[in-house]
Amino acid sequence: MGWMKDESGLEKTAANYVPLTPLSHLNRAAALFPDKLAIVDRDRRYSYAAYHARASQLASALSAAGVGSGDVVATILPNVLAQAEAHWGVPATGAVLNTINIRLDADTVAYIFAHGEARIALVDSAFLGVAEAALERMAGAGPRIIEVADPAAGFPASGRYEEYEDFIAGGDRDFAWVMPQDEWESLALNYTSGTTGRPKGVVYSHRGAYLHSLGLSLDWGLNRDTVYLTIVPLFHCNNWIHTWSIPAVGGTTVCCRDITPKAIYDAIADEGVTHFGGAPIVLNMLVHARDEERRDFEHIVNIYTAGAPPPAAILAGIEPLGFSVTQTYGLTETYGHVVECRWKDEWADLPDEERYAMKARTGVAQVMEEHVTVMDGDTMEEVPADGETIGEIMIRGNVVMKGYLKNPEATEEAFRGGYFHSGDIALKYPDGYIKITDRAKDIIISGGENVSSVEVEGVLMHHPAVLLCAVVAKPDEKWGEVPCAFVELKEGASATEEELIAFARERLAGFKTPKRVVFRELPKTSTGKIQKFELRKLVKEL
Repeated sequence: MGWMKDESGLEKTAANYVPLTPLSHLNRAAALFPDKLAIVDRDRRYSYAAYHARASQLASALSAAGVGSGDVVATILPNVLAQAEAHWGVPATGAVLNTINIRLDADTVAYIFAHGEARIALVDSAFLGVAEAALERMAGAGPRIIEVADPAAGFPASGRYEEYEDFIAGGDRDFAWVMPQDEWESLALNYTSGTTGRPKGVVYSHRGAYLHSLGLSLDWGLNRDTVYLTIVPLFHCNNWIHTWSIPAVGGTTVCCRDITPKAIYDAIADEGVTHFGGAPIVLNMLVHARDEERRDFEHIVNIYTAGAPPPAAILAGIEPLGFSVTQTYGLTETYGHVVECRWKDEWADLPDEERYAMKARTGVAQVMEEHVTVMDGDTMEEVPADGETIGEIMIRGNVVMKGYLKNPEATEEAFRGGYFHSGDIALKYPDGYIKITDRAKDIIISGGENVSSVEVEGVLMHHPAVLLCAVVAKPDEKWGEVPCAFVELKEGASATEEELIAFARERLAGFKTPKRVVFRELPKTSTGKIQKFELRKLVKEL
């Protein structure tokens, strides 16, 4: 019984209630504007009718291969056509999409294959080596590999597996999509960067992705004239849900396999790109692009950037080039960004340094999230909005993960007190805008990827010459931050910087490998705890 005295006959029915799912966006787009350009991948260009048909063929082929509701289909793909099609074709079978970071090492990929129980994996030819090495490390049978060749990029089919185009060729273009019966059904499985131990499997619902897709459209002003470039990896929070959003407004998606200044400038000039997302490193690339990489364009390109806040110098350098930058914040657990530094007109008259400092703040909750604030993690009380008191960013709303796969303890802890605990430390200003001041658990953000100092330290400690080590973030012009290791050697032992970097590179993904190693006695408290704050001071002098 609601607020009315008599609600008899007001129940949910097939006429007034349909489970929310982003799959509806492409179904609608194919029906309403079938001839509109939907997606571009270099010389491959497909209308919405053709895009929908290819996604249906993929779904049909997967179904014929035994994939059904609740199964997991993994991908190890860059931002190419097949990766975009998988975002529709996999859930159209009722299955769950697991996009895997192409930069991960074989051991971590093996763990993800096993933990997620992937039935099939779509693998780019460039990454067959890591996929095959992962399968060799698995105790049981791993997923069946479907190879996605890309001869134009220099990666022809190996001949060892069925190729993607052959696989979907036998699929039915009119395959009936399996729509969710409950919007809480799982849509996607995304693994965290493993900042403490093994990565955790973050589960997205159809409902959350649908709401995020429409919230993005409202906040970013997307429409039928939007031409969106896929700079954010589709394996990272499903491209911040952007690829699911574009068909909702009838815009065009442009794939970008290789993230280079030339590729981005060419896409803007040749395809009329109006929007893209990316880490600050992408902005820095554009600012420092060589003359021969640049192209002229006359429209404003809108950028969502996330990761480490972009330095004021980057904002000052990129905006005069024709780009409008908005700082955003989010996590894998929140489907990507849910906070943005929403522009205020009164900032326009501020001196450049002050204006860019305001734009680099973390921001306020976007429309898709109910409440984002800063709280004391113990008392669960909001900190005063004084621009000084720090606390933890807490998030509550419909665009928060279902939870961590097969890890109810971690899920319960993450949701303690009725909010998602981000682990990020921030303060709140009187105008309600928040600003991150530090990263909990010493996370290093390198090129938009999270790197755990604990993980890197654990690897270096296995070197026979290392007694103690501590890893902190070192500022880097290209990547924003890179790992820097401070090392104490065992008495009588010796090692070189190059030796330890090579040792780590053999055991870690490239972006997690230290870029500097400094040999010295580590500063410690009276109880022997390493004082990382002292190392952060030292690293600025390197």
